[in-house]
Amino acid sequence: MNGSVFRTMATYLEFIQQNEERDGVRFSWNVWPSSRLEATRMVVPLACLLTPLKERPDLPPVQYEPVLCSRPTCKAILNPLCQVDYRAKLWACNFCFQRNQFPPAYTGISEVNQPAELMPQFSTIEYVLQRGAQSPLIFLYVVDTCLEEDDLQALKESLQMSLSLLPPDALVGLITFGRMVQVHELSCEGISKSYVFRGTKDLTAKQIQDMLGLTKPAVPMQQARPGPPQEHPFVSSRFLQPVHKIDMNLTDLLGELQRDPWPVTQGKRPLRSTGVALSIAVGLLEGTFPNTGARIMLFTGGPPTQGPGMVVGDELKVPIRSWHDIEKDNARFMKKATKHYEMLANRTATNGHCIDIYACALDQTGLLEMKCCANLTGGHMVMGDSFNTSLFKQTFQRIFSKDFNGDFRMAFGATLEVKTSRELKVAGAIGPCVSLNVKGPCVSENELGVGGTNQWKICGLDPTSTLGIYFEVVNQHNAPVPQGGRGAIQFVTQYQHSSTQRRIRVTTIARNWADAQSQLRHIEAAFDQEAAAVLMARLGVFRAESEEGPDVLRWLDRQLIRLCQKFGQYNKEDPTSFRLSDSFSLYPQPVLLDSSSILADRILLMDTFFQIVIYLGETIAQWRKAGYQDMPEYENFKHLLQAPLDDAQEILQARFPMPRYINTEHGGSQARFLLSKVNPSQTHNNLYAWGQETGAPILTDDVSLQVFMDHLKKLAVSSAC
Repeated sequence: MNGSVFRTMATYLEFIQQNEERDGVRFSWNVWPSSRLEATRMVVPLACLLTPLKERPDLPPVQYEPVLCSRPTCKAILNPLCQVDYRAKLWACNFCFQRNQFPPAYTGISEVNQPAELMPQFSTIEYVLQRGAQSPLIFLYVVDTCLEEDDLQALKESLQMSLSLLPPDALVGLITFGRMVQVHELSCEGISKSYVFRGTKDLTAKQIQDMLGLTKPAVPMQQARPGPPQEHPFVSSRFLQPVHKIDMNLTDLLGELQRDPWPVTQGKRPLRSTGVALSIAVGLLEGTFPNTGARIMLFTGGPPTQGPGMVVGDELKVPIRSWHDIEKDNARFMKKATKHYEMLANRTATNGHCIDIYACALDQTGLLEMKCCANLTGGHMVMGDSFNTSLFKQTFQRIFSKDFNGDFRMAFGATLEVKTSRELKVAGAIGPCVSLNVKGPCVSENELGVGGTNQWKICGLDPTSTLGIYFEVVNQHNAPVPQGGRGAIQFVTQYQHSSTQRRIRVTTIARNWADAQSQLRHIEAAFDQEAAAVLMARLGVFRAESEEGPDVLRWLDRQLIRLCQKFGQYNKEDPTSFRLSDSFSLYPQPVLLDSSSILADRILLMDTFFQIVIYLGETIAQWRKAGYQDMPEYENFKHLLQAPLDDAQEILQARFPMPRYINTEHGGSQARFLLSKVNPSQTHNNLYAWGQETGAPILTDDVSLQVFMDHLKKLAVSSAC
């Protein structure tokens, strides 16, 4: 590779990293093909991964409102890419070219006295909105009481602990369920009182609100005189009370919670009314605090077994649906249950609330049917074996972690709007969002993901929440973009901050256009293969929700072959001549852990996100058993054993949800966690380089990466494809 191309690549890697740190954006292509025809030939769509609330300690929010373009169909926000006439106090919108007058507050601006939003380093800026009443944060606990005694005890302790982490003016509520559903009235008098609902009958939102006496929404109350600072200017319902008022009573109430009293005969499952409990929680918040930051936190220890949303009956001899049942359309309750939870998820999303699901059980809990509740509302979905494990306890505690300003790392009721310059249109988004069905001039007719709109609602957001946004280049082949021209995109995220302020974060980015025929190498060097792999994986998973699995796999294979044909260097019909440049070499194979790495004198650390595995090779394990690490002359061995433990601890400190931590060795029962994940370059029926020290043979019928790459090269160079 010649020096200049290498330098370009190095600088693009830096460019990608800097943009991700500053703007929370990573594009599949960082130089854009300048026509629709050329863009389709690129195979991987022009798309980006957007982390709307990426943490930026160096980005203090500005205490004024953004300036908008005056054209009603545009309303883009003033940004560093706009042309400014400081003398005439005018600015030209870089999206629609409308000339706009600056508002009176900007009369003092000049080249040397610029507002932050015109400075290049503020391509991302956050505004605090001054208007409108502030709303409290709301946490509604929905707790399954059909748990084993030690599990219920551990869950009660975690819930009591969480009360101490909530802001004093946060509102909190409690619903418990087993065979019946109880909505607990929280008062300061210390008298336990609850409303009991049958778990077999679904209720409309109006019925729930009438039964609970919630006839009108709780609205902000204008205080006539300043009250004590801890008082929140809100009329709260009897079921949602400020933590500082009912902390002691709720702690006692949680402590007194008993297992579901209904007897469970042998051979039966407990009757668990999850669907009705969730329905009541959604109705309660709809009737009291619509469009306010709220979390419904569902804690469940088994599958829903009665009423709407049931996934399996109570007879233990009838097993819960298996993958084969689902594939053969033989899962009796599945469609009806999924429909119930989708209806609840859509109602929740409409109200700007989010649903978290914490499912801890050794058996299945019906997450397949319920997943839409978390997916559509931006909630967490956490699986574990038991509530009595550090995996659950630490994960739950981490939800309430705080940022550098002492605020929760959570945001609510967000809307994301995407604006584009005229050569681009928005094809869709994939992530924890629902469409707001806003048709604008920059909305593409070709949908990728949730499309047909350029605005989405995201009810729950944290600093790592990331969406895939897909675009279409609409510029025609015969209408060249001027030399040096740039395309622009603006992301506008409005949300409720955990301090209860309304905020708007605006990110405006631009990239160069290039003619794909004369400047293909520039486009190629600016390819972000990591971002592209994630964006294509998201598309594949999205398609798999509604299409047959084999069809999706064939589509992914075809896309990969086409990309290799477009960017590979090879002689026709000669697989041995096939080469991919460094910009693309990782894209077909991001496998870094190979069975050939499993050697006797090696320690491996594997991070699969949900699992951290430390694996000691045979010799290392024997040395440790012999206690070499405790002998002064083997100080180096002691450090070698300690190094992966330190690395693992660093990962465990920050990861959410908490990963399972496995420390194992050659021949250990938990070595399967590593062996099931490695690339099987040596298998029981395919041993390359037999007789050499080449690692452990893996018992699998999966093809190795080598076989996969050989097939890929063969197909890429074939003229028949």
